[in-house]
Amino acid sequence: MQLEPITWQRLAERLADHLDERGPVVDGAGWQRAGIDGAPAAGTGPVADHLAEALRSRGRPVLVVAADGFLRPASLRFEFGREDVDAYLGGWYDTAALWREVFGPTDPGGTGRVLPDLWDPVTDRATRSPYTELPPGGVLIVHGPLLLGHWFPFDLSVHIRLSPAALTRRTEESARWTLPAFARYEAETDPAAQADAVVRADDPRHPAWTGIRGVAG
Repeated sequence: MQLEPITWQRLAERLADHLDERGPVVDGAGWQRAGIDGAPAAGTGPVADHLAEALRSRGRPVLVVAADGFLRPASLRFEFGREDVDAYLGGWYDTAALWREVFGPTDPGGTGRVLPDLWDPVTDRATRSPYTELPPGGVLIVHGPLLLGHWFPFDLSVHIRLSPAALTRRTEESARWTLPAFARYEAETDPAAQADAVVRADDPRHPAWTGIRGVAG
């Protein structure tokens, strides 16, 4: 995998350029969807925020949705224990709700009424957040772990990759039980092959990336 150094701000500008060049669906009558995939230690949230800022500076409406807002209730997540790797991979995130409340409204002919989050893992209760209207021509950015492999309809997908050593080093002690889950995700889903762009972020001060595949320069 050939990588070139880049700053996070420049990365956001390049991604925003790509979305602008592709243009809003049907002359502004639809929406674009971008996915920022990576383990919690990879920091997908700040990357999503940088991209949102770059798009807004171009006059594009943007809605950022964190996958962590669509965790399933604790009774389901912890049904087989609090550190079950299989459950984390396949049962922690409510992918059906993401399809229904986030991707469905931004499908062609959709309403644009997106639910920004559904469940608060701290209180283990529904957030009761109101729906957000994303105007036609806007961009939906979804970020979080384990996003690739669900056939989510991203127009642009980015995988923030950490080496196993960096992932271990940057993962909080209490969450290191998830490391085998991310090793399996790499082996079984191969997010680096599925993503349109891969960013290597072992040292977050000096990221490097592949560029957007299929795009010259």
